[in-house]
Amino acid sequence: MEKKHYLVHICLIFTVLLTLGPFIWMVLTSFKTFEESISLPITILPQVWYPYNYPDVWSRFPFPNFYVNTFIVVVMTVVLQVFICSLAAYAFARLEFPFKNALFILCLALMMIPGQIFLIPHFHIMVSLGLTNSVTALWLPRIFGAFGTFLLRQFFMSLPKSLDEAAKLDGCNFFQIYWLILMPLMKPALISLSILTGLAAWRDLMWPLIVNTRADTLTLSAGLAMLIGEHTTIFPHVMAASTMAIWPMIVIFFILQKRFIEGIAITGSKE
Repeated sequence: MEKKHYLVHICLIFTVLLTLGPFIWMVLTSFKTFEESISLPITILPQVWYPYNYPDVWSRFPFPNFYVNTFIVVVMTVVLQVFICSLAAYAFARLEFPFKNALFILCLALMMIPGQIFLIPHFHIMVSLGLTNSVTALWLPRIFGAFGTFLLRQFFMSLPKSLDEAAKLDGCNFFQIYWLILMPLMKPALISLSILTGLAAWRDLMWPLIVNTRADTLTLSAGLAMLIGEHTTIFPHVMAASTMAIWPMIVIFFILQKRFIEGIAITGSKE
């Protein structure tokens, strides 16, 4: 048993190192000079630690705008998608109306369609609304998600319906049952969906590059694409910018990781 125990830990340590390898490489490369980053043989640790890549990138590109735009997109996406998806999930889980199952199947079918198919329709809608080159265009198409509806529906179904019946006896209507009775019990699922939605909005690259062309309206992920040159790419600058782009989400995830794991575990069950 002890040998198996050690083998499991060795495998886990190897997997962790394999997963963290690219991240460690990114951070170390951000402290290299351009000549050292392209030199052969490849060096892991910088021969001379060069910390000036960070201020160089910060001064050459509008990183404050990137951060502000990204935070706006994440907050608006999380708040609106969680609210709208929770309303839809509540309706699918607790209410009875015609074609409910058929509509839910259509909602699930959206999860099977690649998101790239919706880029052109979304772009035409933004053009018709005059929202191109604006921060609004970055979060508006994200206010609903089929996955969020499915995730929250599973959690709603795990809550006893006796709560609804007791609330009705006290004179609550459907919205009051949803908002006052059930939503306070949904915290683990809501936090899980918020983290997943926020991560997707934070790292989205294709949509910001399509709908916006001005540098001051881009997000962090799209702004990083500006560092990729047509003929030459300064890799330490790219790695420094990438390091600056990911640290907020890492901090948020470590703060909320307990809630995240709890929400994923609970939403997989059903009474």
